[in-house]
Amino acid sequence: MNMLIYLIPIALFMGSIGLAAFLWSLGNGQYDDLQGAAWRVLADDESGPPKS
Repeated sequence: MNMLIYLIPIALFMGSIGLAAFLWSLGNGQYDDLQGAAWRVLADDESGPPKS
């Protein structure tokens, strides 16, 4: 039971860090265009391989 004195604050701290990272990513627009990346993978690249 004495370990709970240490584990509970550590778990709360780590959870708050995860929540802060998630809220930061929402604020910076990480989830604005979820379909765009999927369509860019399927789109043909007209430029071809680079010439060296």
